Amino acid sequence: MEVPTENKEIIFLLADDHSIVRQGMEIVINDIVPKATIYHTSSLQQVIELVESKGIEMAIIDAHFPEGNSLHILPQMKALNPDIKILIFTGLEEELHALKFIKAGANGYLSKLSEEDEIREALSTFIQKGEFFSDISRNLLVQFIYNPNLMNPLTSLTKREMEIAAMYAEGYGNLEIANTLDIKQNTVSTIKKNIFEKLKIENIVELIDLVKIHHKI
Repeated sequence: MEVPTENKEIIFLLADDHSIVRQGMEIVINDIVPKATIYHTSSLQQVIELVESKGIEMAIIDAHFPEGNSLHILPQMKALNPDIKILIFTGLEEELHALKFIKAGANGYLSKLSEEDEIREALSTFIQKGEFFSDISRNLLVQFIYNPNLMNPLTSLTKREMEIAAMYAEGYGNLEIANTLDIKQNTVSTIKKNIFEKLKIENIVELIDLVKIHHKI
Protein backbone atom coordinates (compact mmCIF):
# COMPACT_ATOMS: atom_id res chain seq x y z
CA MET A 1 0.00 0.00 0.00
CA GLU A 2 1.37 3.40 -0.97
CA VAL A 3 2.29 5.83 1.80
CA PRO A 4 0.18 9.04 1.66
CA THR A 5 2.22 12.01 0.44
CA GLU A 6 1.93 13.86 3.75
CA ASN A 7 3.55 10.91 5.58
CA LYS A 8 6.41 10.39 3.14
CA GLU A 9 9.96 11.12 4.24
CA ILE A 10 11.63 12.35 1.07
CA ILE A 11 15.12 13.84 0.80
CA PHE A 12 15.06 16.88 -1.50
CA LEU A 13 17.73 19.04 -3.05
CA LEU A 14 16.91 22.60 -4.12
CA ALA A 15 19.58 23.98 -6.44
CA ASP A 16 19.22 27.58 -7.57
CA ASP A 17 21.56 30.56 -7.34
CA HIS A 18 18.70 32.73 -5.98
CA SER A 19 17.98 31.95 -2.33
CA ILE A 20 14.49 33.47 -2.55
CA VAL A 21 13.52 30.85 -5.18
CA ARG A 22 14.78 28.04 -2.92
CA GLN A 23 12.98 29.47 0.13
CA GLY A 24 9.71 29.72 -1.81
CA MET A 25 10.07 26.13 -3.01
CA GLU A 26 10.83 24.93 0.51
CA ILE A 27 7.58 26.45 1.81
CA VAL A 28 5.55 24.68 -0.89
CA ILE A 29 7.35 21.34 -0.36
CA ASN A 30 6.85 21.51 3.41
CA ASP A 31 3.12 22.05 2.82
CA ILE A 32 2.93 18.96 0.60
CA VAL A 33 5.47 16.75 2.44
CA PRO A 34 5.79 17.93 6.06
CA LYS A 35 8.39 15.23 6.83
CA ALA A 36 10.68 16.20 3.95
CA THR A 37 14.40 16.74 4.48
CA ILE A 38 15.54 19.62 2.28
CA TYR A 39 19.08 20.53 1.29
CA HIS A 40 19.93 23.80 -0.46
CA THR A 41 22.74 24.79 -2.78
CA SER A 42 23.48 27.74 -5.05
CA SER A 43 26.39 25.93 -6.71
CA LEU A 44 26.29 23.55 -9.64
CA GLN A 45 29.44 21.81 -8.40
CA GLN A 46 27.91 21.13 -5.01
CA VAL A 47 24.88 19.42 -6.59
CA ILE A 48 26.96 16.33 -7.40
CA GLU A 49 28.55 16.28 -3.91
CA LEU A 50 25.13 16.44 -2.22
CA VAL A 51 23.56 13.78 -4.49
CA GLU A 52 26.50 11.52 -3.62
CA SER A 53 26.64 12.18 0.13
CA LYS A 54 23.04 12.88 1.20
CA GLY A 55 21.01 10.22 -0.64
CA ILE A 56 18.98 12.84 -2.53
CA GLU A 57 15.74 11.35 -3.88
CA MET A 58 14.24 14.40 -5.59
CA ALA A 59 16.12 17.37 -7.01
CA ILE A 60 14.60 20.66 -8.15
CA ILE A 61 17.27 22.43 -10.14
CA ASP A 62 17.60 25.57 -12.24
CA ALA A 63 18.70 25.23 -15.86
CA HIS A 64 21.29 27.97 -15.62
CA PHE A 65 23.87 28.92 -12.98
CA PRO A 66 26.58 31.61 -13.00
CA GLU A 67 29.14 28.82 -13.58
CA GLY A 68 27.25 27.32 -16.52
CA ASN A 69 24.34 25.22 -17.68
CA SER A 70 23.03 22.35 -15.51
CA LEU A 71 22.37 20.21 -18.61
CA HIS A 72 25.68 18.36 -18.45
CA ILE A 73 25.39 17.32 -14.79
CA LEU A 74 22.02 15.54 -15.17
CA PRO A 75 23.61 12.32 -16.54
CA GLN A 76 26.13 12.43 -13.64
CA MET A 77 23.28 12.76 -11.12
CA LYS A 78 21.49 9.78 -12.69
CA ALA A 79 24.73 7.76 -12.72
CA LEU A 80 25.17 8.35 -8.98
CA ASN A 81 21.53 7.51 -8.25
CA PRO A 82 19.53 5.97 -11.12
CA ASP A 83 16.29 6.42 -9.10
CA ILE A 84 16.71 10.16 -8.49
CA LYS A 85 13.88 12.31 -9.85
CA ILE A 86 14.92 15.65 -11.34
CA LEU A 87 12.62 18.62 -11.99
CA ILE A 88 14.03 21.54 -13.97
CA PHE A 89 12.61 24.79 -12.58
CA THR A 90 13.67 27.62 -14.85
CA GLY A 91 12.90 30.86 -16.62
CA LEU A 92 14.19 29.45 -19.93
CA GLU A 93 11.50 29.02 -22.60
CA GLU A 94 10.01 25.55 -22.44
CA GLU A 95 9.43 25.26 -26.21
CA LEU A 96 13.13 25.81 -26.88
CA HIS A 97 14.79 23.98 -24.02
CA ALA A 98 12.58 21.30 -22.41
CA LEU A 99 13.41 18.44 -24.79
CA LYS A 100 17.18 18.67 -24.37
CA PHE A 101 16.85 18.56 -20.56
CA ILE A 102 14.45 15.60 -20.76
CA LYS A 103 16.92 13.80 -23.04
CA ALA A 104 19.72 14.50 -20.54
CA GLY A 105 17.69 12.85 -17.76
CA ALA A 106 15.16 15.34 -16.37
CA ASN A 107 11.82 13.92 -15.15
CA GLY A 108 10.01 17.21 -15.64
CA TYR A 109 10.27 20.85 -16.67
CA LEU A 110 8.50 23.69 -14.88
CA SER A 111 8.53 27.35 -15.85
CA LYS A 112 9.33 29.98 -13.21
CA LEU A 113 6.75 32.15 -14.99
CA SER A 114 3.95 29.82 -13.84
CA GLU A 115 1.33 31.07 -11.37
CA GLU A 116 1.76 30.03 -7.73
CA ASP A 117 -1.13 27.55 -7.81
CA GLU A 118 0.29 25.98 -11.01
CA ILE A 119 3.67 25.55 -9.30
CA ARG A 120 2.01 23.97 -6.26
CA GLU A 121 0.02 21.58 -8.46
CA ALA A 122 3.10 20.70 -10.55
CA LEU A 123 5.13 19.96 -7.42
CA SER A 124 2.35 17.76 -6.02
CA THR A 125 2.30 15.78 -9.28
CA PHE A 126 6.10 15.54 -9.35
CA ILE A 127 6.25 14.31 -5.74
CA GLN A 128 3.45 11.76 -6.22
CA LYS A 129 4.39 10.41 -9.65
CA GLY A 130 8.10 11.19 -9.92
CA GLU A 131 7.50 13.25 -13.05
CA PHE A 132 5.78 16.38 -14.27
CA PHE A 133 5.19 17.28 -17.90
CA SER A 134 3.12 20.32 -18.85
CA ASP A 135 0.96 20.38 -21.98
CA ILE A 136 3.84 22.11 -23.78
CA SER A 137 6.34 19.37 -22.87
CA ARG A 138 3.84 16.62 -23.73
CA ASN A 139 3.30 18.22 -27.14
CA LEU A 140 7.03 18.39 -27.74
CA LEU A 141 7.40 14.73 -26.80
CA VAL A 142 4.59 13.72 -29.17
CA GLN A 143 6.22 15.75 -31.97
CA PHE A 144 9.52 14.03 -31.17
CA ILE A 145 7.95 10.61 -31.80
CA TYR A 146 7.20 11.73 -35.36
CA ASN A 147 10.41 13.72 -35.80
CA PRO A 148 13.30 12.38 -33.69
CA ASN A 149 15.55 15.21 -34.91
CA LEU A 150 13.63 17.57 -32.62
CA MET A 151 15.43 16.07 -29.63
CA ASN A 152 18.82 16.72 -31.18
CA PRO A 153 19.28 20.43 -31.91
CA LEU A 154 22.60 19.67 -33.66
CA THR A 155 20.67 18.32 -36.66
CA SER A 156 19.92 21.95 -37.59
CA LEU A 157 23.64 22.51 -38.31
CA THR A 158 25.26 22.09 -41.72
CA LYS A 159 28.10 19.59 -42.09
CA ARG A 160 30.71 22.39 -41.88
CA GLU A 161 28.99 23.99 -38.85
CA MET A 162 28.93 20.61 -37.09
CA GLU A 163 32.62 20.08 -37.89
CA ILE A 164 33.48 23.46 -36.35
CA ALA A 165 31.16 22.94 -33.34
CA ALA A 166 32.93 19.63 -32.61
CA MET A 167 36.33 21.37 -32.83
CA TYR A 168 35.21 24.07 -30.37
CA ALA A 169 34.04 21.27 -28.04
CA GLU A 170 37.49 19.69 -28.26
CA GLY A 171 39.08 22.97 -27.13
CA TYR A 172 40.22 24.44 -30.44
CA GLY A 173 40.29 28.25 -30.77
CA ASN A 174 39.30 30.34 -33.80
CA LEU A 175 42.85 30.54 -35.16
CA GLU A 176 43.50 26.79 -34.79
CA ILE A 177 40.19 25.98 -36.51
CA ALA A 178 40.98 28.41 -39.35
CA ASN A 179 44.45 26.88 -39.85
CA THR A 180 43.23 23.28 -39.61
CA LEU A 181 40.40 23.79 -42.11
CA ASP A 182 42.39 26.26 -44.25
CA ILE A 183 39.74 28.98 -44.08
CA LYS A 184 39.83 32.62 -42.95
CA GLN A 185 39.51 33.40 -39.25
CA ASN A 186 36.58 35.78 -39.86
CA THR A 187 34.81 32.94 -41.72
CA VAL A 188 35.17 30.83 -38.55
CA SER A 189 33.74 33.72 -36.48
CA THR A 190 30.76 34.03 -38.84
CA ILE A 191 30.08 30.27 -38.70
CA LYS A 192 30.36 30.36 -34.89
CA LYS A 193 27.76 33.16 -34.79
CA ASN A 194 25.44 31.06 -37.01
CA ILE A 195 25.93 28.01 -34.77
CA PHE A 196 25.03 30.01 -31.65
CA GLU A 197 21.92 31.48 -33.32
CA LYS A 198 20.69 28.11 -34.59
CA LEU A 199 21.22 26.38 -31.24
CA LYS A 200 19.92 29.38 -29.27
CA ILE A 201 22.95 29.42 -27.00
CA GLU A 202 25.22 32.20 -25.77
CA ASN A 203 28.63 30.69 -25.03
CA ILE A 204 31.12 27.90 -25.69
CA VAL A 205 30.29 26.16 -22.39
CA GLU A 206 26.70 25.61 -23.56
CA LEU A 207 27.97 24.43 -26.95
CA ILE A 208 30.28 21.89 -25.28
CA ASP A 209 27.32 20.59 -23.21
CA LEU A 210 25.20 20.10 -26.34
CA VAL A 211 27.98 18.41 -28.30
CA LYS A 212 28.75 16.08 -25.36
CA ILE A 213 25.13 14.99 -25.06
CA HIS A 214 24.05 14.85 -28.70
CA HIS A 215 27.09 14.29 -30.89
CA LYS A 216 28.69 10.91 -31.24
CA ILE A 217 32.12 11.68 -32.63
